[in-house]
Amino acid sequence: QVQLVESGGGLVQAGGSLRLSCAASGRTFSSYAMGWFRQAPGKEREFVASLSASGGSTIYAEFVKGRFTISRDNAKNTVYLQMKSLKPEDTAVYYCAQRKAPGIYDYWGQGTQVTVSS
Repeated sequence: QVQLVESGGGLVQAGGSLRLSCAASGRTFSSYAMGWFRQAPGKEREFVASLSASGGSTIYAEFVKGRFTISRDNAKNTVYLQMKSLKPEDTAVYYCAQRKAPGIYDYWGQGTQVTVSS
């Protein structure tokens, strides 16, 4: 049984930084690409960033380029999302997910709330 557990969310002022973590268990972490998504109140869930299994390839949504960095530590079975220059519009529940095939994420965490005050 795969489990993904996010942590690191919270309340931060605009311009501040947070680092989200997602600890994975249940299958060989280093074999799977990972992604971060977010969902704001009243909006659909949207893609934020993804990282290949090896960590050598990343993809970012346009609205986070230059501000967010996705990384992973395969020895710790953990993926991170470093967020800086946060904006009120970044307020959302952030989810990590594990990708079994291109575009197909089959396991999801429970989410962690990020709130950015103006």
